[in-house]
Amino acid sequence: MKSLYKSEFGKNEILNLYNEKLNDLEIEFENKVIDTNFGKTNIIIVGNSIKPPLFLVHGSNGCAPIALETYPTLYTDYQVFAIDVLAQPNKSAEIRLSMKDESYGLWINDIINKLELKNVTMVGFSFGGLIILKTLIQNQNNIKEVFLSAPAFIVNGNPLIALFKVFIPMKRYIKTKNTKYLEKFLEVLFSERDEFALNYLSKVFLHFKMDFTPVPTIKKTEAQSIKTPITIIAAKKDIMFPGKKMIKRANKIFPSLKKIILLENSKHVQNKTDNRKIEELILKE
Repeated sequence: MKSLYKSEFGKNEILNLYNEKLNDLEIEFENKVIDTNFGKTNIIIVGNSIKPPLFLVHGSNGCAPIALETYPTLYTDYQVFAIDVLAQPNKSAEIRLSMKDESYGLWINDIINKLELKNVTMVGFSFGGLIILKTLIQNQNNIKEVFLSAPAFIVNGNPLIALFKVFIPMKRYIKTKNTKYLEKFLEVLFSERDEFALNYLSKVFLHFKMDFTPVPTIKKTEAQSIKTPITIIAAKKDIMFPGKKMIKRANKIFPSLKKIILLENSKHVQNKTDNRKIEELILKE
């Protein structure tokens, strides 16, 4: 199998930043590698094992340390399992699963079974939301509740807007290495400037083979099969998965929708203030 990294040098550049972010968190953690049916999966475990389990699933082109930084105090009430998603620029296997079948759900449930966990709370951002919904569709028996922030798989934004404001700036950066195009990309998707994201994505875009497959949306029949309580945090200024459009469809298709919140001033990636509100909501529940 060919590597998703374009070179060993590029892989080292990305993983050095991964390790740098993890060290900057200054937390006690255990690193665990689970040999799943879909490839080795790296997990960072934070918090006491006597506390209820929580799976934290990052978005596209991300990694577990970024997810842990986004919600830094969840471990006070949970044992947090931050998953490095397969085929993303992190320490898990470079095996790309299909978004069209039940592979992602089978993969996560395989991890839950191998860790012998029950009543798992799941928290996911963006692409992590798709993975969590796929998990619920495949087998929700061991899932207690889920929290989805700007999740993929419910609605999609205008493809022309995404083309001109997201994908063209990304491609221009890859071609020219001029950071002004990367800055344009980040400005459209991020609610506030993030220096680590700028540095990390500057390496990912140049050295990692990204997946540009269109993101599907959940079928109504699939959504109606879910009985697990769902909380959705949508972002009004999110051009990838527009908040108002998401709320409208979610209210129609999810019978187990517990709560839905619209962040009025948020783009796709929330700022620290909104992330803290989301974290407090999860801890309160």
